Amino acid sequence: MLIFEILLLIIVFIVGASIILSTLKIGISPMPSSKKAYQAILTLLDETGVGPIYDLGSGWGNLVIRLAKKYPGRQVIAYELSFFPWLITKIFKRIFGLSNLTLYREDFLKADLSNASVVICYLFPTAMAEIKNKLINGNSKPDFIISNSFSLPSYQASKVIQLTDFYKSPVYLYCIV
Repeated sequence: MLIFEILLLIIVFIVGASIILSTLKIGISPMPSSKKAYQAILTLLDETGVGPIYDLGSGWGNLVIRLAKKYPGRQVIAYELSFFPWLITKIFKRIFGLSNLTLYREDFLKADLSNASVVICYLFPTAMAEIKNKLINGNSKPDFIISNSFSLPSYQASKVIQLTDFYKSPVYLYCIV
């Protein structure tokens, strides 16, 4: 039993170290959205048509797995830099046979988002400013942006759902077109 415990401790250490390193590199840890935020995002998505959905910083895949299941006719594209959250999402994608889900382990700020109809994000204020700059300076202009908790600088949300959580978190819908 001692070998199993040592092996488990080593695995936990490797996963933890990997997440800490990626957090230091990116500036934020992979953080799942709350159940109330998922529900708000799904409600707002129903207003966005049928085009591809891009999740920027998909974390552990909690949202993109649900999106790919709920919208089998829509392409769901997810970006995540942290290795283990990306890997877990990849495993669940295979388990559930989600052919409409594409996962990238790369920086979404360097990615081509020009095919995105909807961009979903749960980022921090600095990253939201970088998204704004990418929209202004590039050819990546989605029809909609849905943001959990953090607003998109210089843009007016067309709809805001105020969650009934402890922080009264907002979920924003922006019509970019």
